[in-house]
Amino acid sequence: MKPVAFDIAAPASLAEAAALLAQPGAMAMAGGQSLGPMLNLRLARPELIVRLNAIPGLAGVAEDADAVTIGALVTHAAIADGRAPDPGMGVLARAAEGIAYRAVRNRGTIGGSLCHADPAADWPTVLTALGASVLTSSGRRIAMTDFIAGAFRTVLARGELVASVRIPRLPADAGWGYAKACRKPGEFAHAMAAALTDGARTRLVIGATGGKPVLLHDADATEQGARDAALAAGLDPVAAHIQSVMARRALQQASEGARA
Repeated sequence: MKPVAFDIAAPASLAEAAALLAQPGAMAMAGGQSLGPMLNLRLARPELIVRLNAIPGLAGVAEDADAVTIGALVTHAAIADGRAPDPGMGVLARAAEGIAYRAVRNRGTIGGSLCHADPAADWPTVLTALGASVLTSSGRRIAMTDFIAGAFRTVLARGELVASVRIPRLPADAGWGYAKACRKPGEFAHAMAAALTDGARTRLVIGATGGKPVLLHDADATEQGARDAALAAGLDPVAAHIQSVMARRALQQASEGARA
């Protein structure tokens, strides 16, 4: 199939983009790696596509003593190649290099992935575990735990855009783990888990549950906790078991990293 007919606009500022996106029937496009297939299948039928690539600053990066900030239009490939700052231990590059294929990573963006909010995408799970926040065009700072509202849904208001993502630096004694199960390399995961340990504290996030990532803390951040959370999210026992295996692997990686 082919897309329905639509107009294209290329605003030069966030304010102009926000005004265009406030119109009924308007949709934003960054790298187009998620929206493109949806257009071809007519799952999305916009009247206006607002391309964000010409807006200055959205592909910028910054860092300070407490965090790194990555612009919404920074590509997965730039992160995987180390062309964006990392909060520690190479966690972002490790996640980015496992996203899809190189051709997709060359165009797909971190902001686009978050806004698409696919439950099986890497960034929602990874950034939730890292305690990241989304900075929007309207000046809001939204914790990742609040940003994803459900499958393919975020809390962005009409006309509001993701401007950047702020990720806290990892403590010196942190450990990190990330594991996912895919039917073949490059496909979306059908189970995934990310774990961050910091001394006696642990954050475990399971993704690909069909909804928003599930965050487990400390005593609940276990293999059994992941299985219970997956079952509570509506997964069948086999899928919940696979989630628990990914959780075990992520937790083991985090523990080994913390010891090192």
